[in-house]
Amino acid sequence: MRILVTFAVEAEFAPWRASRKFDRQKAPGLQLWKSVIRDSEIFVVLTGIGDISANVMDLMMRMADCDRYFDVCVSSGLAGALRSDYRLSDIVVARLLKSNFVHGDLGRDWLEADKQLVELAVAQGAKPVDAFYTAKNVLTTAEQKLQLSTKADVVEMESFYVVKEGCARGARGVAIRAISDGADENLPIDFNCTMSSDNRVSIPRVLAEVAKRPGSLWPLIRFGKQSRSAAEALARFLEIYVNEVVQLVAGQDSLKVAAR
Repeated sequence: MRILVTFAVEAEFAPWRASRKFDRQKAPGLQLWKSVIRDSEIFVVLTGIGDISANVMDLMMRMADCDRYFDVCVSSGLAGALRSDYRLSDIVVARLLKSNFVHGDLGRDWLEADKQLVELAVAQGAKPVDAFYTAKNVLTTAEQKLQLSTKADVVEMESFYVVKEGCARGARGVAIRAISDGADENLPIDFNCTMSSDNRVSIPRVLAEVAKRPGSLWPLIRFGKQSRSAAEALARFLEIYVNEVVQLVAGQDSLKVAAR
């Protein structure tokens, strides 16, 4: 069995990589790692921020060329709360994923996550939410979050694309996130102005934003600490969850074989 877990950036993945052995894979143009749990392979790819469907599709096609496929696809990372029900470092799992536009190949702007994978996450302590909203831009103010709260519970920027591409190639999909900023919280800087050409946060651009607003330095440091805490909570959860997924899917495969 093969499980794909995606993160947008290295900082989201770093705590899990520090606690589990992952080997960097040779995959030109992709940041890809692999670990092993019993007979199962766990792949992690860093997608970049935002519409990263091309990166996920690229990996899926490379695997298919080798006659290898993913059984489960987990979109992971950090997210912002749109409602006050969710606190910093809470682990949340979505029943529904909403996009910021209608996808022509689907004829709609939403996807359902795999119900069994959602239930498994809840059994391990994740908070179930009705919907994640995959936004085009970073929501930087509490006012923007409030406006979007009528559509979803949590906002992030990749899950819809990841799960869509995974499901299109036969994988079961789920989105699990850790809350890094509360519904009533303004971000310290405009992260939309800090993106590099490869959809990652550019440190020089972050420093340029701080230079524009020197008072944002300490709030930015505080935000970095709470993001780190959220990533650590996510790593602890994923370590347990992925092991449970391996057992679940392996058990179902055994039942299929026995029924033949």
